[in-house]
Amino acid sequence: MKRVAIYPGSFDPLTNGHLSIIHRGLQTFDGLIVAIANNSKKTPLFSVEERRAFILDAVDHDPRVEVDSFEGLMVNYARKRNVKTILRGLRAVSDFEYEFQLANMNRKLDPACDTVFMMTGEDYFYISSQLVREVASLGGDVSGLVPPIAARALRKKYGFET
Repeated sequence: MKRVAIYPGSFDPLTNGHLSIIHRGLQTFDGLIVAIANNSKKTPLFSVEERRAFILDAVDHDPRVEVDSFEGLMVNYARKRNVKTILRGLRAVSDFEYEFQLANMNRKLDPACDTVFMMTGEDYFYISSQLVREVASLGGDVSGLVPPIAARALRKKYGFET
């Protein structure tokens, strides 16, 4: 039986920190479902389709990585996909409290659901999608923070590349 985990997030945009978790997750699991959260209450910079393309390109279309999207509760999506493990990345101690609460709420909603935490690589612990968007919007170079496809898309989105 294959061990598969769901790695959920907004990935708006995908960062090298996210990519680090994906690559390291594939060392632990046979496959990952990278699940793009589609929250109708938020206005993302990139569409779900654009984010899907960033992820697929960044993992070089690795067949062990499936990219999907979902709305609503993560545990409902996991149940629908028949997956019992959620993979979450931690950047800093400040992430832990929120992620701990979320993991316990998910377990309360579905006792069969477990969360595995993985520390983001030390080179990426300070990177967040929000910070990347802010730097890119001001014309800063984000090429070392995100995969090349996302860096190009950010420059274009903010009018720094045609």
